[in-house]
Amino acid sequence: MKQISGNKLLVKALKEEGVEYLFGYPGACTIDISDELYKQDDVKIILPRQSGIDIILPRHEQALVHEADAYARTTGKVGVCLVTSGPGATNLVTGLATANYDSVPLVCFTGQVARHLIGNDAFQEVDIVGITRSITKYGVTVRRREDLGRIIKEAFYIARTGRPGPVLIDLPKDVMAELGSAEYPKNVNIRGYKPNTDVHIGQLKRAIKLLNKAKRPLFLAGGGVVISRAHEIFREVVEKTKVPVVTTVMGKGSIPTDHPLYIGNLGMHGAYAANMAVSNCDVLFSIGTRFNDRITGKLHEFAPHAQIIHIDIDTASISRNIQVDIPIVADAKEAITKMNEYVQECSTDKWLNLIKNWKEEHPLKMRPNDLLSPMDILKEINEQFENSIIVTDVGQHQMLVSQYAEITEGKQMIMSGGLGTVGYGLPGGIGAKIGNPDRPVIVISGDGGVQMNIQELATAVLEELPVILCIFNNEYLGMVRQWQTLFYEKHYSATVLDDGVDYVKLSEAMGATARRVKTQEEFEKAFADALKSKTPFVIDCIIDSDDKVWPMVAPGKPINESFDEEDYNATQGGN
Repeated sequence: MKQISGNKLLVKALKEEGVEYLFGYPGACTIDISDELYKQDDVKIILPRQSGIDIILPRHEQALVHEADAYARTTGKVGVCLVTSGPGATNLVTGLATANYDSVPLVCFTGQVARHLIGNDAFQEVDIVGITRSITKYGVTVRRREDLGRIIKEAFYIARTGRPGPVLIDLPKDVMAELGSAEYPKNVNIRGYKPNTDVHIGQLKRAIKLLNKAKRPLFLAGGGVVISRAHEIFREVVEKTKVPVVTTVMGKGSIPTDHPLYIGNLGMHGAYAANMAVSNCDVLFSIGTRFNDRITGKLHEFAPHAQIIHIDIDTASISRNIQVDIPIVADAKEAITKMNEYVQECSTDKWLNLIKNWKEEHPLKMRPNDLLSPMDILKEINEQFENSIIVTDVGQHQMLVSQYAEITEGKQMIMSGGLGTVGYGLPGGIGAKIGNPDRPVIVISGDGGVQMNIQELATAVLEELPVILCIFNNEYLGMVRQWQTLFYEKHYSATVLDDGVDYVKLSEAMGATARRVKTQEEFEKAFADALKSKTPFVIDCIIDSDDKVWPMVAPGKPINESFDEEDYNATQGGN
């Protein structure tokens, strides 16, 4: 029987799994794997450039895993990473946690020192499996060469099934050098891991019966609807039932934002009408949500009048934070598809009129600005694109995008929602563009977030990825500053970024094109140039540091007690 090294088997496994891109950064414990990858041309490798391979160089492992994450989110495929031991592995931690919170399928391979050195404080040795145990779906160190193929096969299966998530495989250098079977398993049989996607018809019929009796029914769509690619069938169910929809930030886009039955996002920065709808509904039909604190507000006053139905693929997510009346463990798309067979139109006319009144009385709005405002930027983006991917970093701009971006058919929005990882935006845009070369990708970041991974601009330049990066530059860590303004007597501690960074010069030094804009007219001109660019294009947007995200729910308050700028100014005596 033919025998090959573990390094060769890994490359074979990647081909068998249909991996197109490997996001990696080399080192001593993975150099043999890199050499095997060099010898093949089937897998495109995100590694330092070498002859004969289409290669993209990530400048940092954290950025690398965000790139793989965004690639997975936007394509529906498993993102694959390869890093070396020690600091290479530990630099993955934030990205793994990001993917874990947002249910992103990743398989991450980490190099490890030889088995006899493990536990001896060897150079670049860490227990990465132990470090990441709580933020991965599964993690394992390969101790025997004969287990390698099976473990890799299981890793891809675990990552993409059930509630998707990151899997980590730690590869000791000596194991990978050993000879063993060249066979890669065709099937997976993991004892104790049998993810359920089937729908319990009895529970589903109970839920639909409750929905039909409701006078003020409401759908709450979360990230699970988006992850399962259930957009089309969900819209059919919504239109059939005439039940209005609110979304979490991660669920935005599950129904087109211009749909007449869509109300808006709920939560801390949710639309007034959306928060009031949740607070006054009598049946809340939630699909693919975790009910985290940013959407519930004061926990015991969330949806106080409602019976709650909850569909989620993760058993552990049901009744964890909010006690529900009808639990249904199932894949969102499977459940919605089955619902479509049974649902009927509900009597919602009075309810829809009430919601309409809330929308008219308290529309989403920002104060007018004589210069450049976030609204000017988002309006232009909304008008210019029909088939685009918007990637945000984390902060005020993220919430503004979630409020005002039009996510209709053909558009997609991705961000770090659960963990709130500042620095996700630019590498996320690169990963999205790699996976979707024919779709425009717009990254919206703050001047704080962009500096965390701005080195990745060089990656985008190297590969001629025409990503458009819009920096909301207010010279502050804006979201923290907003809290300091509202709740901490304007004590701007550790939030000031008036450091004089010239993003135009910095971008141009890396080979990108860049503009600084201060007015709507300047932005429109720069954006028009960006649309024609064949390389990365950075627009440094100078905005008012006092711009805030409204409305807002104060920490610890129920979501029906949101306040806006007028309310805040009234409490300050008009100041």
